[in-house]
Amino acid sequence: MTDSDSAEIELLTESLRKAMTSASGAELDRALGELGWAEMLAEMPDVAIPLVFRLLGETGAHAPVLNDVVALEAGKPLGGTVTLPFAGGSWVVWERTDQPGGTVDEELPLHPAADGTDVPLSAGRRALAWWLIGSGRTMLALARQHALDRKQFGKPVASFQAIRHRLAETLVALEGAEATLSTADDEFGALLAKAAAGRAALLAAKHCQQTLGGIGFTAEHDLQGHIRRVLVLDGLLGSTRELTREAGARIRTAGAAPRLAQL
Repeated sequence: MTDSDSAEIELLTESLRKAMTSASGAELDRALGELGWAEMLAEMPDVAIPLVFRLLGETGAHAPVLNDVVALEAGKPLGGTVTLPFAGGSWVVWERTDQPGGTVDEELPLHPAADGTDVPLSAGRRALAWWLIGSGRTMLALARQHALDRKQFGKPVASFQAIRHRLAETLVALEGAEATLSTADDEFGALLAKAAAGRAALLAAKHCQQTLGGIGFTAEHDLQGHIRRVLVLDGLLGSTRELTREAGARIRTAGAAPRLAQL
C-alpha cells in the first residue's frame, strides 16, 4: 500500500466515522450510499468490510449494510434485503427502515421471517466478526477509563489485580479474534472467525460490566447499548455456541482439522 493509498483510507475513515457519529439506521444507510458504499464494497471488499463494520461497532451506530455484503456474495443486487439465519434455527430480515424489531436491541429493525433460502455466509460472517470486535474494543475502552477514574481506598481500581486480570483477558480474546480474521480466507475460516469474535465480544460484555459495577447497569451508560448490540449480532448467521458445535462436528467427520494458517 502506497502513502497515497494510506492517506485516502485515512480520509475515508474520518468521513465514515463522522457519518456514524451523526446518524444511524436508515439515515446512515443513505449517508453511506452517498459516500460510495456500494462501489467500495464491489471494488475493494477487503478494505470496505473491515473498515465500515468495525466503525459500526466502535461508534455504536447501525445500518442495514449486512444485506449488501450477503447479497454481493450470493450474486444478488445490492440495496435490498436478504433473509438471514438467526440462532435457534430461525430467520430474520434486517429492514432498511427505522421500524424497530422484537430483539433485545430495540434500535435494530430486525423482523422475524417465516423461512429463508440458503445463501453463502462467509463474507457476512467476516463482516459481523469485525462489528463484534469493534463493539468489544469500545466496551474495553469504556471499562479501562472507568477503572482509571474510579478510586477506592485512595487509589484507582485499575490498580486492583482482579480488575487488571479481567481487562487483560478481554484484550487477549479480542486480539485473538482479530488474528483469526486475518486467516479467514475460506468458508471454514469465516465460521471460526465469527465464533471467535462472538466469544470475545461476549467476554468483553461480561468483564466490562463487572468492572463498571452498578453504573454499567444503567440504561444511560453507553456500555448497555453495546451489550445489547453484541447479544443480537452474536445470534446472526450462527451464534458462537452453534458455530463452535458445527466446527467440532466437521472436524470429527473429517478426522482432522484443516490447516488455516502457515506458521
